[in-house]
Amino acid sequence: HVLLGESGGGLVQAGDSLRLSCAASGRTANIHDVGWFRQAPGTERKLVASITWSDGTTTIGDALKGRSTISRDNAKNIVYLQMNSLKPEDTAVYYCNVREADGKRYWGQGTQVTVSS
Repeated sequence: HVLLGESGGGLVQAGDSLRLSCAASGRTANIHDVGWFRQAPGTERKLVASITWSDGTTTIGDALKGRSTISRDNAKNIVYLQMNSLKPEDTAVYYCNVREADGKRYWGQGTQVTVSS
């Protein structure tokens, strides 16, 4: 079992930056990749960035491409999502998701990001 805790969300103005953190604990040895998803009210939860645990290969979705990076600290079992030039449409609850090698997934409780115009 993997436990996840997100932090770093908040209320910011358009153009500001935020760094979200996802701390993993428990059975972290089986982690294959970690993804950040977001869900705005009335919409589906969507993947915005991911990173492979073993080699650090990253993928940034179109919504955040060019203004965000995802990184990991394997020693601390933390994955970061650095978001810059935030826009009001980035407002959502951001969730961390871990996928194990066998496909099993775990979710964090989410952290709210609100961007005012």
